[in-house]
Amino acid sequence: MPQFEPLKNDLLLRTARGEKVERAPMWVMRQAGRYLPEYHEAKGSHDFFECCRSPEIASTLTLQPIERFAGLIDAAIIFSDILVIPQAMGMEVVMVDKKGPHFPNPLRSPEDQQYKQIMERNVDVTVELDYVYKAITLTRQKLKGRVPLLGFCGAPWTLLSYMVEGGGSKMFKEVKTWVYKYSDASKALLQRISELCVEYLAHQVVAGAQMVQIFDSWAGELSPATFKQFSLPYLEYIADNLPKRLLELGQKPVPMTVFAKGAWYALEDLCNTNYNVIGLDWLHEPVEAYKIAQAKGKVVQGNADPGVLYGSREAITATVENMAKGFGRGKQGWIANLGHGITPFVNPDDLRFFFEEVHRCCR
Repeated sequence: MPQFEPLKNDLLLRTARGEKVERAPMWVMRQAGRYLPEYHEAKGSHDFFECCRSPEIASTLTLQPIERFAGLIDAAIIFSDILVIPQAMGMEVVMVDKKGPHFPNPLRSPEDQQYKQIMERNVDVTVELDYVYKAITLTRQKLKGRVPLLGFCGAPWTLLSYMVEGGGSKMFKEVKTWVYKYSDASKALLQRISELCVEYLAHQVVAGAQMVQIFDSWAGELSPATFKQFSLPYLEYIADNLPKRLLELGQKPVPMTVFAKGAWYALEDLCNTNYNVIGLDWLHEPVEAYKIAQAKGKVVQGNADPGVLYGSREAITATVENMAKGFGRGKQGWIANLGHGITPFVNPDDLRFFFEEVHRCCR
């Protein structure tokens, strides 16, 4: 078992457990990324997935915002990608410049030989994704207890969408064909992905992750009824089974966050799951979301529109003040964050101002 220095700042973990705290903890999704000039220096000529597969580069990128914004953010999140699970399942994924992830051979129907191979393949995540675990352990060691380290994975519905669409989509024609035409096959694949997510996350904790987040980035493409069929049961499976798997591996369960972007209608359903923290995008009204979550004993995370970082300092201040007021000033039950990841071309100084305003509003 790897050995790590004691944690000096446990504010995020205490908040995630529902404890009363001195202020709201703060981090943001995609905080390690291309908006930082030092990211491009460290990345060099390596492509995106080469960076993910290099524990040294991944740990360097993870630590960049911790060092740039020292004292302002309360968590690091490992530099990786949600699509490493489809890669572990045997699918090819490449990152195309200015376009994003691309699957040269996406799944087209349950009759595809590739679908059958994926369903039958024995995937050992400890072998296939060993580079992620090495990056987590190395990063924990480099952090020296400054802040907790978060692990993550993509949610089954979102991963299925990528595997079938072949990349990002505006229409989601292919995955909608799957769920409405091949419902049983879709559910079988979703269950297979769910089981791998549990195993993948469990070994992230073994490697040193102290909290995990499940990203359902395409949840908002589902209607409330289809969300209950094709997303929620698999999110529940992860939340129900990850703590059990950790105990089997001799680990204590860690706080779990679910982030179902766009599924504003599912807030109460998500609050009825075993997740500790419910991530909110910017479609939620803070006061109402906080009231629902608090009634269910859940912590919320979010939810500023990332686009505000392109705006004026006055706009950033107004957004932070609205959040802080709606989420109880961060004394219990709120992790300050954006409502999705940082978008390209954000000025790091504007992000710093956002962090500073969260601290000011939560004193």
